[in-house]
Amino acid sequence: MENKNKNFKDVIRKEYVKCAQDPVYFLKKYSFIQHPIKGKIPFHLYDFQEKTVDQFNQNRLNVILKARQLGISTLTAGYSLWMMTFHQDKNILVIATKQEVAKNLVTKVRVMHSNLPKWLKQPCVEDNKLSLRYKNGSQIKAVSSGEDSGRSEALSLLILDEAAFIDKIDGIWAAASQTLSTGGQCIALSTPNGVGNWFHRTWMDAEDHLNDFNFIKLHWTVHPDRGQEWRDEQDKLLGPSLAAQECDCDFITSGQTVIDGVILEECRTNTVIEPIEKRGIDSNVWVWEPPNYTKDYIVCADVSRGDSSDYSAFHILDIENLEQVAEYKGRMSTRDYGNLLVNMATEYNNALLVIENNNIGWATIQQVIDRGYENLFYMSKDLQVVDVHRQINNKINRMEKGLVPGFTLTSKTRPLVIAKLEEFFREKSVIVRSQRLIDELFVFIYNGSRAEAMRGYNDDLVMSFSMGLWIRETALRLKAEGIELQKKAISGINSHQGVYTPEVNDNNSWTMEVKKQKESLEWLI
Repeated sequence: MENKNKNFKDVIRKEYVKCAQDPVYFLKKYSFIQHPIKGKIPFHLYDFQEKTVDQFNQNRLNVILKARQLGISTLTAGYSLWMMTFHQDKNILVIATKQEVAKNLVTKVRVMHSNLPKWLKQPCVEDNKLSLRYKNGSQIKAVSSGEDSGRSEALSLLILDEAAFIDKIDGIWAAASQTLSTGGQCIALSTPNGVGNWFHRTWMDAEDHLNDFNFIKLHWTVHPDRGQEWRDEQDKLLGPSLAAQECDCDFITSGQTVIDGVILEECRTNTVIEPIEKRGIDSNVWVWEPPNYTKDYIVCADVSRGDSSDYSAFHILDIENLEQVAEYKGRMSTRDYGNLLVNMATEYNNALLVIENNNIGWATIQQVIDRGYENLFYMSKDLQVVDVHRQINNKINRMEKGLVPGFTLTSKTRPLVIAKLEEFFREKSVIVRSQRLIDELFVFIYNGSRAEAMRGYNDDLVMSFSMGLWIRETALRLKAEGIELQKKAISGINSHQGVYTPEVNDNNSWTMEVKKQKESLEWLI
């Protein structure tokens, strides 16, 4: 009897050592998962799953670009269980878009733990919905995204579940990476969600060997039970764009970017160049082309709200060909920003200076007025755009009834401005030089019906650029159609309509609509 017990203990000891040395063996032989239909079933790993676990074990940092429903979250849970079971004092943190999502991964660990044989199962000292802690000091905990997530944690393993969708992940990684620097691991897994975000940048840098991440791509075809019939069905269920994201690991067609990702990639390749000069104390004034005194320019500026996440930004555009010639993105006082705008606008041939007048923008506008800058943009209180050509030529009467300095971005004008942005990019009629602007456009998405930066990112350059395109188009469309200045100036004849409304489209350029009545202007000929 003693020999039998001894042999049994020897078998268990050898089996324990084998499991401790090989996480794939441990998961294949002793892990169970909860199937939604079949209930408790053994976790039979596919070949691609075995290879993925091996890479987890061999590499400290892993970024995984994956198709949907490949069981990678479950696989990550299994690897976490192995680490906790066979190592002391391992601290594992799961961060996801929502606490509920992070909790699901902890639940998978708990299910696997509960089904281990007694001789493998570590005793628990804490077991709740959000955490599981063993007597050996190892634990796993789930939290939702937040910039402080992982800041004070001494982490052995950080799991970023659906990393491309996590809010404020740049701040999370900046904080957590410090705690990993002594040897901790990271597994960042996700389907794509557009480009320009932390997950996309990390993946691209990993592919180019610009960071320390091991990159793993799991296309839908890695699953042995899926063929073209399954893929075609996904197109029907999800639509082509979402299916490309969820199945094909396609960054460019993923996400809900306002500007098509393919167009932005073309801009990045064909028009984006390094500035010829970087000015200012912080070197944030980028110049691609010095002023040409035969050209007209427009300066369009957004003013920081004053919080730590917001920037002031402006662009200088060649009015005629819509080429970006200069740009600024940075933080400075409203007074200093006003002075900078005046100096740049003056340098570029007394350019038309357009400043958003929301909130703190008024302080910057006041500084511009105090400096006596003559070519400041004014608009009517009913939010229609004043005939800008008169302003470009310094012929606007600031005392005209109903005019206010600056541009007002409201719920009425914002969608129009963004629609104009999308139109110019779609028609490829704008020349973008700035990589900073392209980066912002890659994370400028539709959040429901509202276009805005993805949470945790900025859209200051995007909005100032959009505003400039809107005003340029509104003011100068007639010029493109060959209509002389004399005809444009007629927009100010009627005291009740001191604005030019480009929506009126009449084949007879010598008529205009006044109070919904056609009025002949042939007497001017």
